[in-house]
Amino acid sequence: MSSAVKSEAEWQAVLSPAQFRILRQKGTEAPGTGIYDKHSAPGVYACAGCATPLYKSTTKFNSGCGWPAFFDAIPGAVLRHEDRSLGMARTEITCAACGGHLGHVFRGEGYSTPTDERHCVNSVSLKFSEE
Repeated sequence: MSSAVKSEAEWQAVLSPAQFRILRQKGTEAPGTGIYDKHSAPGVYACAGCATPLYKSTTKFNSGCGWPAFFDAIPGAVLRHEDRSLGMARTEITCAACGGHLGHVFRGEGYSTPTDERHCVNSVSLKFSEE
């Protein structure tokens, strides 16, 4: 069985309770509490569930939203899905390899980034490696 394809019981056995709640149950960490919100070292942010590289530090920016923000993902690493769970249309982002919930992407907020997008990602969903 691929490390990225597991039953929910297998995920629960290998993830911390916070990781399981966010990655597998689509939870959200409280704003301003994540270890990567203000993190700025050069490197790569990978999925905390399956270690697939998701974001390069060169695409991270300070949005002031309380969660790590990126303007683009590594090509093919992140999938987008319509999310109407809060009674409005949002775009959920998940790891393309394991399906773990990362957060949401927002467009057109006026940030001076190349894509005018903000990938708002839970720190718990990420694991950082220095370059």
